[in-house]
Amino acid sequence: MKETMRRFFDYFLLGTLSVLPILVVVQIVVLIERLLRDVFRGVHGYYENYWITALLFAITILALGFLGYRIRNGKTYMLSLLEAYLEKLPILSTVYRVSKKLIGIFSGDGQNAPREVVYVEYPKDGVWVPAYVTNQMGDLYVLYVPTSPNPTSGFTVMVHRSKIVKSTMTFEEASSFVISVGVDFSKVDDAATKLISQQPQ
Repeated sequence: MKETMRRFFDYFLLGTLSVLPILVVVQIVVLIERLLRDVFRGVHGYYENYWITALLFAITILALGFLGYRIRNGKTYMLSLLEAYLEKLPILSTVYRVSKKLIGIFSGDGQNAPREVVYVEYPKDGVWVPAYVTNQMGDLYVLYVPTSPNPTSGFTVMVHRSKIVKSTMTFEEASSFVISVGVDFSKVDDAATKLISQQPQ
């Protein structure tokens, strides 16, 4: 009886873990759908006409797509004016600037993208984790240490150059490692060689 229950629990756990990534994607889709539905209801409640609401949504989607195209091929004049205006507002300028940098980090966009991924001992000596280099001032490194399974949550630490180990992992590989809680690790040999050499003899 115990053996049967143990096998059933193993199967149940395996089944649960197999659908977990699907559930995460479904939750994201549901969140986006709920947001769009609330916006649609708000607009429709104002105009009380489905055709006008649908037309406004279509125009908005096309405008955002065109804006993305223009940004990819060089900033637009109107966007530059808006950014210049936001930078003059005391509180909103800070929020906008920081938000833009954070989005740039996780989207890998241009100059805001992390320069490299390194290994650092965190939260204590002997425990190594991948970290994104977000800034560098001489020998002082500012690192963002992501947490599993959501790389957008984590810790920001400042360490001396001697406390880090260079990695050949790309931003995408490090993010995949964190999201998969270590299952997807393409640079095992590189990490093992570099980190074992750091162990005290």
